[in-house]
Amino acid sequence: MLQIAYRARDITEAHIVAGLLEANGIEAFVGGHYLQGALGEIGAAGFSNVHVDDEDLYQARQLVTEYEASAGGSSSHVTDGADDRPDHYARWFLLVLAIVGLLLFQIY
Repeated sequence: MLQIAYRARDITEAHIVAGLLEANGIEAFVGGHYLQGALGEIGAAGFSNVHVDDEDLYQARQLVTEYEASAGGSSSHVTDGADDRPDHYARWFLLVLAIVGLLLFQIY
């Protein structure tokens, strides 16, 4: 069974992390390709995940932690639950857009 080892900001970052894991002997799979395309040019953040086998999860998360520390960037690790991430805003934008669309549809 596969577990999410990393939630990437976008598909490119997911492939970078998957490459890092594979370079260290961990087979990694990137998910979210089709979801990203469905949203088009809207920032499809939060839909790209890196999956690994159960037995590789601990080592993969260690490598991801080292990667984030060396990059000096924000943490997108699976345990990160901050509400100020870009995907949080994109979800709210899509929700508001859907509500406005429904209201306009009812008016006409």
